[in-house]
Amino acid sequence: MSRPHNAASLAHRQRGGVILKLLSWTFILAVVAVIYVLREPLLRTVGEFWVVEDQPEKADAIFLLGDDNYPADRATRAAELYREGWAPRIVASGRFLRPYASLAELMQHDLTDRGVPSSAIIRLPSFAANTREEAVLLRRLTDRQHWRRVLVVTSNYHTRRARHIYTRVFRDSADVRTIAARDAGYTPARWWRSRSGLKIFFLELGAYPVAIWETRNTESAQRGLNEPDAPNNQSPLPLTVPIPAPAPR
Repeated sequence: MSRPHNAASLAHRQRGGVILKLLSWTFILAVVAVIYVLREPLLRTVGEFWVVEDQPEKADAIFLLGDDNYPADRATRAAELYREGWAPRIVASGRFLRPYASLAELMQHDLTDRGVPSSAIIRLPSFAANTREEAVLLRRLTDRQHWRRVLVVTSNYHTRRARHIYTRVFRDSADVRTIAARDAGYTPARWWRSRSGLKIFFLELGAYPVAIWETRNTESAQRGLNEPDAPNNQSPLPLTVPIPAPAPR
């Protein structure tokens, strides 16, 4: 009597196992189908995650961050802000390319081409290796000039990381407003459709955790803030900043 009973129990368990597997695969296929149907809204949402922007307010200076793209989209946005009268000067911050040339010079050229007078541009070349080091250099300039508010202009995909870094580097200093410039290589609504969009997205995906680690506390975020004006790997900060003519309205 026990053998038929055991056989029946085994058959029952096997049927139950098959049904459970079918339900599991049905659920997995349903999830895959939903993700496929919603893939574009989901990709658009994660693409827009990197883009944040503050409302511009009257400021003492506009910081044009280095490594602009070929069409100079950052310079274009900074020039727009200047012409709209949000700040009387633009600081063109750019790394050295050679001992005798820097991106700051190219950025100054981009700005003058867009109607910003040379007298309103502060060229600030440096050997800053990343966004945090650039922020430290600009914080030192800000403190020296006693500026109370600055507008930080950078590419749309870079805004979340830049705001995270600048708010920590500028703690107890000027108010920082982050302004997004469109970028020809990164469109949040369809970043996955181009090689440049994919490259930028995944670079930010790796760079953002690094930025969080580098600014994990105030000491880490502001490392280098109290160094001498001209260490071996930095250009000296300008001692004074000229007062430019008012921006056209």
